[in-house]
Order: sequence, then C-alpha cells, then structure tokens
Amino acid sequence: MAKEIVKPATGKLGIMVVGLGAVSTTFMTGVMMTRKGLAKPVGSMTQYDKIRVGKGENKKYLHYNEIVSMPSLDDIVFAAWDVFPVNAYESAINAEVLKEKDINPVKDELIKIKPLKAAFDRNYAKRLDGDNVKQCKDRWDMAEQIREDIRNFKKETGVDRVVVLWAASTEIYVEPDMKYHGTIAALEQAMKDNVVDKVAPSMCYAYAALMEDCPFIMGAPNTTVDIPAMWQLAEQKKLPIAGKDFKTGQTLVKSGFAPIIGTRMLGLSGWFSTNILGNRDGLVLDEPANFRTKEVSKLSTLETILKPDAQPDLYGHGNAEDTQYFHKVRINYYPPRNDNKEGWDNIDIFGWMGYPMQIKINFLCRDSILAAPLCLDLCLLIDLARRAGRWGTQRFLSFFLKAPMHDYTQGEEPVNHLFQQYTMLKNAVREMGGYEADEEID
Repeated sequence: MAKEIVKPATGKLGIMVVGLGAVSTTFMTGVMMTRKGLAKPVGSMTQYDKIRVGKGENKKYLHYNEIVSMPSLDDIVFAAWDVFPVNAYESAINAEVLKEKDINPVKDELIKIKPLKAAFDRNYAKRLDGDNVKQCKDRWDMAEQIREDIRNFKKETGVDRVVVLWAASTEIYVEPDMKYHGTIAALEQAMKDNVVDKVAPSMCYAYAALMEDCPFIMGAPNTTVDIPAMWQLAEQKKLPIAGKDFKTGQTLVKSGFAPIIGTRMLGLSGWFSTNILGNRDGLVLDEPANFRTKEVSKLSTLETILKPDAQPDLYGHGNAEDTQYFHKVRINYYPPRNDNKEGWDNIDIFGWMGYPMQIKINFLCRDSILAAPLCLDLCLLIDLARRAGRWGTQRFLSFFLKAPMHDYTQGEEPVNHLFQQYTMLKNAVREMGGYEADEEID
C-alpha cells in the first residue's frame, strides 16, 4: 500500500470555539492544566489510546502520535465567540463544573480569552439573551464578520492552522431544503437574500470557516454542515468537516449497549430514555423547537443498530403500528442538577419463547467532563485529516458523534454501532500513518 503523506504538525494550531460555556471552558482549562502537569486528559483517545499496527511478528501497539504527526497540547492556541461578554476564567467559575482550585492555576491564561462578539439570532435559541452580539445587516454580512474574526485571530497569534469547533447551544430544527441548501450558489443567495428561517447562524460560522481554509466541527445536533451545499464547499476548498452532536452520556451508552442485544439475538420491544440536566444546554432544550433538533439526533442511533427489516421477529413489534420496537427519548430541564446530568434507560427485551426481561441503566454523568476530551480529539483528528489531504465528511469521526453525518440524498445510512465506529477510527489512523487498514466492518 502506498504510504499516505501527512504533512507534519508544525507550528501552532488555533482552535476557535463557538460558545464559551461549560463545555468549552472545561476543555480549555483541562488542556492548560495538563500542559502544566497538574491534570490528566482522561477520556481522550488521542492522548491515551493505542492502536495495533502490523500483524504477527510485526505487530505493535502505538499511541496515535507514534503513528502520525500530531500537535502537542503546548501547540494549541484558543479563541472563542459567545453571546455573553465574560472571559473564559469567569465563565469557567460560573459554569460550576470544575472546582476553583482546579481553575486558578491557569487563571491568567483563561482571563486572556475574551469572547468575540457572537453571530446570533435569538429566534434560534429563545432562552438565551446575551448582549455580546454582532450587528449584522443580513446573513451574508454575518458570515463576512466571522471571516474577519478568523483572519484577525490568525494575524494576531501567528498560528499555522485553525480549526473551528461549535460547542454552543442547540438551535431550532432546520429541515434540509434543497431550494436553499442544495448547492453552494443556492446557499450563498439565501444568505444574501437574508432567508433567516433557512440559514441558521451556525451555517454562517461553517461557511466562514471553510472560506477561510479552516476545518469545521459541529458539536450540536444542528443541521449546519449536514447539507449538500456544505459538502460541496468542503470538497471545493479541499477541507474536512465533521458532525454532529458530541456523543457523551446516554447515546454513548446506547451505541455501546444496543450491540449486546443485537449480537446475542435477543428481542427488543421498547427502549425508553429520559434525561435531567440543568446547565445552559438544558435551558435551551427546554424550548420545544430546540428539543426537536436534539430528538432527531438521539432517536437516530438505535434504528441503525437494531434493524426491524433485518430481524422482524426480534425488532418488528412494540410501537402503535406494530412495525418495530417503541423508542422514546425525553430531556427535562432541572436546574438543581446543573452540569451533572442523569440519564435513565428502561429497556424491555425478550428472550427464548418470547419471555420478557428488563434492563435498567442509570448513568449519573458530568456532561462537560465527558465532552471536553471529545473536543480535544475531534480538533486534533480533523486537523490530522486536513494535513493528510482528506476532505468532505470525515466518517471515521463518527465514534465521537451522536448523529454522524452521511449522504442521506443517496440513501446512505450512518454507522452508529460504537465498535464498528471504533474500527473506522483505527483504520483511518492506520492509513494516515502509512499502515494497512486491516480490520473490516461486517
């Protein structure tokens, strides 16, 4: 196999984050504390995981940075946009995710990260009301102002490369509409015509990032880069994109546990999932239109792992139409819990001769503690993909995402099975390191 050429990770990597809330400040603080030797980046695949390369007597287990050139944490430079004007230190304190003693050692660094004015439309997140926002004539102007922010950041910091990461709130659901989203020209015209109900602010961020030569990652379930216009732009600019929605708590459990039911050939009649959380994300999701975006993302996981048409006896009964198992997802805003969300799963399965059984999972997790290492891995790996000359949707990053992007216009199904996603991730790293992609997904 020809060795894939990966440009070395020289110089500084800029990470510009949309949203300076609980997730992003936990991410930034953790990176800075790790750089000082005061914390460990637990949960990060790029920092801890080892991948087998070669077989037989040539077999080795190597860290990612031993297989491919990757930036060290010392090479990362942060910037952010947010609707609230407080700096990263104040925001980290306000988020109440980390203890003050785990923030203060990097206080000086965090204080320097002052959020740029956000490109924001309150109709997309009615529960948010910050005043650190751009005044924009239209969506085209919005994208132009973001482009200027990116250019200024590059100029002021001297970073070699920039990745733009969305770690902000879930927007209201935007249904893909080929009239506005089908081509680059259609999207650009919609931005100039200020079709505000079809062009979300997040689309302006993604468009601006790609136009400024930056890979873009969508960490919420927003439609943003999941439209043909963005796929075409990523191809035209030869840039990688990834999304959507960080896979942290309940969906991580679902994508790992559903394969147990499927592999063991047990039946499923229903899966009920409910969550309580009280952070800014919970507040935004308390709005039905925003919850709809999240629901689409969370519901899609199970149906591609346990397929009624493939195994009608096992998965073809339970809902009102008796066509497949009953699947319900609920998110409840509960302020006392703040960032410490809780996921309950009640799973009704059946076995030999149809006899019913139950599984109950109660995951008391910390949203930002689980999301922070995903932010790091996604940024480092999409930068790697770019240096390897890969562009368009990076399916190998599905491992980190709830509703992995796929070409639905061609009937493609996303891979949601956690262990198949892990195989895709390992194979991609192997290939970019010049090794053979030697695992298969059945």
